[in-house]
Amino acid sequence: MAAATYLIVGASLAGAKAAEALREHGFDGRIVLFGEETERPYERPPLSKSYLSGSEDRDAIFVHPAQWYAEHEVDLRLGTRVGGIDRARRTVSVSGGQTLGYDKLLLATGASPRRLPVPGADLDGVLYLRSVGDCERIKAAFGQSSRIVFVGGGWIGLEVAAAARGAGVEATVLEAGELPLGRVLGPTVARVFADLHREHGVDLRVGAHVTEITGEKGKVAGVRLADGSRVEAEAVVVGIGAVPDTTLAADAGLEVGDGVVVDAGLRSSDPDICAAGDVAGAFHPLLDKHIRVEHWANALHQPEVAAQSMLGRRAVYDRVPYFFTDQYDLGMEYAGYTEPGSYDDVVVRGDLAGREFVAFWTAGGRVLAGMNVNVWDVNDAIQQLIRSGGAVDRDALADPDVPLGRLAAG
Repeated sequence: MAAATYLIVGASLAGAKAAEALREHGFDGRIVLFGEETERPYERPPLSKSYLSGSEDRDAIFVHPAQWYAEHEVDLRLGTRVGGIDRARRTVSVSGGQTLGYDKLLLATGASPRRLPVPGADLDGVLYLRSVGDCERIKAAFGQSSRIVFVGGGWIGLEVAAAARGAGVEATVLEAGELPLGRVLGPTVARVFADLHREHGVDLRVGAHVTEITGEKGKVAGVRLADGSRVEAEAVVVGIGAVPDTTLAADAGLEVGDGVVVDAGLRSSDPDICAAGDVAGAFHPLLDKHIRVEHWANALHQPEVAAQSMLGRRAVYDRVPYFFTDQYDLGMEYAGYTEPGSYDDVVVRGDLAGREFVAFWTAGGRVLAGMNVNVWDVNDAIQQLIRSGGAVDRDALADPDVPLGRLAAG
């Protein structure tokens, strides 16, 4: 009997960790890992943090050493696009005309930056951040530009703006909402990030709607806003969200919504196809609904569950969503999941103005999410509070003298 063939589409962190997990769980069949980029799998957080700022070198971003793939008999095919899936025949078509059969298939196709739909968006100097090449173009812009405009005050926009200020570049952040991160964090905590960036010299403009990117001789010269004003710039970095890369799945007739719809074991509507990472809209048992989380922790940990499901074993992905950021002298960890309107209170313990605090988003006294800012070794306790699902006394939650571990233990 021929050995099984498992294909992984997306040579990302999720794709590479899935190959690793399959080998660790004893799969001795064929693994083929396809990546459209020419770089071997790497981690994305350094692209907006340490590698972008220059505090970490290029070699540190890769998931595995170059020789790992050959040593573990993983057929890594870079610069290769998978053009289609034939579920009936269980084959994929690959750029160059090849067709390859599979027994199990994992989609780790990730997400793509949302494009800015205004005139001038195709000018030289309009930049997005997703790949290591994008990161290196932005780093080059830091050295060649005195003024950069950042469209979008989300995590990517703010992290890259912080790196620009660290490089001595004048930075203007244009945020359409009332506050950067306002939709994610609410006004109490979002204001902390607004103040942080303004203190570090960022020209932060809220309620700012971009209508055009202006240029001279094909290159960015500035940004025009809906109020008629214009901001001069030699480069524009756009960070207005990302769209899951579901085309391959949708064309194959898989159920898609906000991402590829998968169950708690990361299996799609076709039991022979799983999805993991940014593209997966996974059912989360703790939250009792499907969510898609574009964070490093999902790409790191979901592949373990996907690999077990591909091997026919029962596994469930129920980790509390987790995210971290570093901006200037602020370090933060966030655990949990909220949406606008899903919480009724934000409880703060510690020094909000001094940016050393823990914030909790609660509903009916239950902790839905928590963020520790410049306060460390508490995230595990925050996650335990979220998992417990029980109501917590508000005064105790706000009191730094009450250990979080005690509250989590009930």
